[in-house]
Parts: sequence; structure tokens; C-alpha cells
Amino acid sequence: MKPLILLKNIHKSYPLDGFDLEILKGIDLKIEAGEFVAVMGPSGSGKSTLMNILGCLDTPTSGEYLLDGKNVENLNADQLAVIRNNKIGFVFQGFNLLSRTSAMENVELPMVYSGISDAERRRRATAALNSVGLGDRMFHLPNQLSGGQQQRVAIARAIVNEAPIIFADEPTGNLDTKMSVEIMQLFTKLNRDLKRTIILVTHEEDIALYAKRIIKIVDGEIHSDTPNTKKAKK
Repeated sequence: MKPLILLKNIHKSYPLDGFDLEILKGIDLKIEAGEFVAVMGPSGSGKSTLMNILGCLDTPTSGEYLLDGKNVENLNADQLAVIRNNKIGFVFQGFNLLSRTSAMENVELPMVYSGISDAERRRRATAALNSVGLGDRMFHLPNQLSGGQQQRVAIARAIVNEAPIIFADEPTGNLDTKMSVEIMQLFTKLNRDLKRTIILVTHEEDIALYAKRIIKIVDGEIHSDTPNTKKAKK
């Protein structure tokens, strides 16, 4: 059975002052459907660059990326946009919510580009917000919500199109410890109950311990890739 994600000898460089700055240096990686993977590394290690490539937000300089069996670098911008909308949900450290629209409207947004009817968008958004515990906050604006609640809206937005993969880039970076635990428990539930593949980027070991597998990146290379044998603190 083919893996959900397969990277073969991925390199990524950026031009800088007349030379190429190499960020990723030959990444080989396989992720199966239904895994919960944490990608760790110090600042500048290349973990966010890797996340951007995995999420089809950027393309490698060289190497091969197969997503669900399809060679990503052969796809045009429109095809990549379709993949991002249908197969991938994103959760970021800064929440990335539209400030003047309600939680409901923020969650509905990905479905606008899919041509889904108003009634169906409202039904799905309501279900997604209920699933993250915000049934009583659907029509609140982001500035009327706590940081943890805003991140729950972002998670609802990520799952509303039933995308099989969720990429979470430092999703607890702006949250206190209590809220961080609640958000990570929610990701655990999504992985366990809904079988979503979760790929988490973090520099915090206590957050990485919620994953079932931990990949550590150092200087653009995979330093270790091991099953997680420890339990996260509750």
C-alpha cells in the first residue's frame, strides 16, 4: 500500500547575496495515513521549510514529493490550490482568522472556494464548531474569544472540508500551558477518532510528546526519526 506522503532526496535552496543558501539537504521521509507525527528542531533547522513543502505552499529545489501517489512538482498552481483545499487543513501559531468576521464565517471560508451551497456551508461549519467545543461561540468575533478559543476556530476551519491531513505549525506557541494541553488533546482526538493524519511542527518537547512519532531535524537533515515511547503530561 502506497504511503500518504513520500519524500525522496528533497533539497531546498534560496538565493542570498549571490549564492544559494541550502535549507533542506536531502530529506527522505515516509508518512502513512493516520499517523500523528511531530517535527522538531531548533530555529533555522529547516522544519518550517519542510512543512511548507509538505503542505504544497512551496516547492523543492530538487527531489521528488509524492502526495497520495501523485507527483506534486508536476502540478500547476491551480492543481496545487485544489489539493490544499481538499486534502490539507492548516493550523498556524497566529490563528490567521479574519478579524471582522464571526467564528462561523471564518470556518465557512474554505468551502466558499469549493462551490458549496450556503445551507451546506452553514451545516458543516456548525458541526465543525460543535466538534471543537464552540457551539455557544459561533457568532462571536475573534476579539471576543480567548486565544485557545481562536485556535479552536482555526482547527474547525482546518477540518471542515474533511481534509485527511492537518498540518499544525507551532499551534500552541501563543497559548498558555492550560490552553496548550486542551488544544493538543483536541488534535489527539482528531487523530484517534476521525483518523486524521496530523503533522505537527514544534520546538517544545512536551508538545511533541502528544505525537506517536517524533522526527528531529538539525541543519536541514533528519537527525532522528523514532516512535514516541513517552506520554505527554496532562
